[in-house]
Amino acid sequence: MTGTASRISPEDDIEWNPIQKEKRSLPQQQTRSFSTTQEVSLEEEGKRSKPAAVKMSSQAPHPALLIPGPIEFDDEVLQSMSHYSESHVGAPFVNTFGEVLGMLRKLFITEDPKSQPFVISGSGTLGWDQVAANLVEPRDDVLVLHTGYFADSFADCFETYGIKPTQLKAPIGDRPQQDEVEKALKEKNYKLISITHTDTSTGVLSEIKGIADLVHRVSPDTLVIVDGVCSVGCEEIRFDDWKLDCVITASQKAIGCPAGLSIVMASGRAIERFKARKTPPGSYFGSWKNWLPIMQNYEAKKPSYFATPPPQLIHALHTSLTQILSKPLEERFKIHHETSQKVKKAIADLGLKQLASKPENQANGMTAIYLPEGMTPPAILPTLMKKGVVFAGGLHKEIATKYVRFGHMGVSVTDPKRDDIDRALKALGEGLKEVGYEAPNGKA
Repeated sequence: MTGTASRISPEDDIEWNPIQKEKRSLPQQQTRSFSTTQEVSLEEEGKRSKPAAVKMSSQAPHPALLIPGPIEFDDEVLQSMSHYSESHVGAPFVNTFGEVLGMLRKLFITEDPKSQPFVISGSGTLGWDQVAANLVEPRDDVLVLHTGYFADSFADCFETYGIKPTQLKAPIGDRPQQDEVEKALKEKNYKLISITHTDTSTGVLSEIKGIADLVHRVSPDTLVIVDGVCSVGCEEIRFDDWKLDCVITASQKAIGCPAGLSIVMASGRAIERFKARKTPPGSYFGSWKNWLPIMQNYEAKKPSYFATPPPQLIHALHTSLTQILSKPLEERFKIHHETSQKVKKAIADLGLKQLASKPENQANGMTAIYLPEGMTPPAILPTLMKKGVVFAGGLHKEIATKYVRFGHMGVSVTDPKRDDIDRALKALGEGLKEVGYEAPNGKA
């Protein structure tokens, strides 16, 4: 196992040589109102050394954040965070939290009363800890399907708790095949299998339903765990129908809420497995012994306390979930797929390749793009920044200097008033040309 000290930061929004932006106050008369689709400059048009900025309705002008998370946020979501301070055990907040948990059931498409949503202060990484601390015990064997950086990290998390992970690795840009998974499941008694739905280091999308069906057929006692940090809200997930046991995610990606909330959906089977533990959970803060009664009480609109939740973030999540569920989820999945196809066609037209070369392996919420031969992220990312868009550099340790990552999820995709994706594709083509790349047929 690779030591964490030698790794790139696990945060998913790495940028190469980020431009240092000056903070300055502008006279009131220089402030104007812009539509969500209009490029603006805080200084005179000719001063192109500064990043271009876009006025996002009531938000301050800024480049469009198109990394694999955090993403752009809707105004109403951000405004929800300005909610006045209130008691976390008072009836108004308890009611809001209870509604959030109920809406999460709809987002994950579960009606099973035995399943349980959890919302806890923390990042998506806290979801790994919850799985490792509550659903397996020291010396248990677990199978980790490897499609990139985040499988390595999940395996590290398991090892921290004394659990024994076996990684089933695929070549970069690919995913383990079902016959390989079946063979591995027959070789050992695994307490759980973990699958990264979208690994943002590679842009690889795993086929969750097929793997879940396989596990229930070949190794029915093995829990099916999905790392959905970058998939919940933009990829189809049917918790009950696919017989999933645990899906972990975070607030700041396709759900479209600022970072700070670890979100988990656990099946009734997972809860029973937790209750049948022979040893105490390996975490205090992440222990479901502490959190399960709290979540059950909040969902029943009863005040309860273990650790203080962040009320303003809960209000933001409530607003975001309300927006998401105002339309059929099928429409949301469809528009993310259509936008993804548009992005991937544009990339191919530029003569560029994806890390995930097979169409069935390609995520709908992001794309990992190989740069032209000899080009590195520092050569193109600052140019894109000047054009008003922010992409992320590479994250996979073996090829980090060879590619960039483009996130296309949430309001940048679903809000028809925004043109983030079109501007990003235009900026990419123009930016590559400016740094010396000539696309086939002059399409840059």
